[in-house]
Amino acid sequence: MTPDAPAPAAPPGRNPYVDLLRITAVGFVVVGHWLLTSISDQGGHLHGEDVVDALPWTQWLTLFFQVMPLIFLAGGYANAVSWSGHHARGESWGGWLADRARRLLVPTTVYVAVTVLAVVVCVAAGVPATVRDEVFWAVALHLWFLPMYLLLLALTPPLLALWRRLGLWLPLVFAALSAVVDVGVLGPGIPVIGWSNYLWVWGGLYLLGFAWRDGALTRPLQLWSAAAAAALWVLLVVPGPFPVSTIGVPGARVQNASPPSIALFAYSVVLIGLLLAAEDAVRRRLRHPRRVTAANAAAMPLYLWHMAPAMAIGAVLYPAGLLPFEPVGSGGWWLLRPVWVLICAALLIPLVLAMARLPHPPPYPTRTGWSTGPWLLLGAGLTAASFGLARLALRGFAPDGRLPAVPLLCYAVGVALLLAVSAAPRTGGGVGHSASA
Repeated sequence: MTPDAPAPAAPPGRNPYVDLLRITAVGFVVVGHWLLTSISDQGGHLHGEDVVDALPWTQWLTLFFQVMPLIFLAGGYANAVSWSGHHARGESWGGWLADRARRLLVPTTVYVAVTVLAVVVCVAAGVPATVRDEVFWAVALHLWFLPMYLLLLALTPPLLALWRRLGLWLPLVFAALSAVVDVGVLGPGIPVIGWSNYLWVWGGLYLLGFAWRDGALTRPLQLWSAAAAAALWVLLVVPGPFPVSTIGVPGARVQNASPPSIALFAYSVVLIGLLLAAEDAVRRRLRHPRRVTAANAAAMPLYLWHMAPAMAIGAVLYPAGLLPFEPVGSGGWWLLRPVWVLICAALLIPLVLAMARLPHPPPYPTRTGWSTGPWLLLGAGLTAASFGLARLALRGFAPDGRLPAVPLLCYAVGVALLLAVSAAPRTGGGVGHSASA
């Protein structure tokens, strides 16, 4: 194949570059989390150290590993394609949402159930409460993504309708609102409003997925927006108040990721602009687009399970003396980093393959209309499940060494309500068709 020859066709209706960005981003998230995790021995007890805190200069490296913007971008693109197709066929908003949400929550429920069982085993084995707290927080932190993504999934039909009316003004409004929120947080000092930036920042990047899908992001616009965003990022970080790190730094007064900031938004636009500008060149050289698409089946298991091997290694190999404790930043520590990543990968790959083989939930019947009853079940289910996941991400599966009853109960009730939606009566028409795309 010559560089300018067309690549083999991807499955109809799919852009293989979306799949490539998504699976590559998940891979970077996985390896990045492993590299940022370091195990030490403090008074005979295992303790996890945050590398960006112990070695401040590594905060610059986070510019290469903060790729969550690409996951939201790809999600916006894919969900715009999916909802537009369903809507054109007269299918319902509620059925579409229930089907997409179940695809996320069924594998997540397996992960939650196995992790809860692991907590019970650790309690029975007498693992110290402080160790349980730390370990089971580490395997829950990444769950923050799911409530945010579920919210954007639910809002996709009205957001897509707004996008069709307002165009690029809509993500610009989201960016402006994120800047206003940051002014309120850093100026008058109203930290609680900062949490709204989860919607304005990640939602704004999700909207760029709509723009990409509709062809609104031309190559000159991609490059000019990347250049403008880079200049804004420099102003926000060098003379401005924001840190270089694109992830959270323990104890830092100003953060870029928790909650996300306008600086993270600017960084994301740089990343997205440059990678979208490379799309045509990469697609011409993409020899096996179907394989890239197939690999995306592993994206969700990879994301969910990737911290489990790291914690298992810390719990087994270090106490057994099979891996030595090395001070963070020492020569021995750096030499062991590749070994650590390879061992984590060796444990994760068979786990992901096993999870990928689990049966998928059957497609939800999206063609029927929805009455009020199913909508109430769906809304209550998504709200309860999202609240449970958010609390787990914030506090972990074993705060103070004990299972958190309220978040787990909320999550279980939410999933049960979502599954019950399929048994609720549906009528023709209804609110399921109310958002015009």
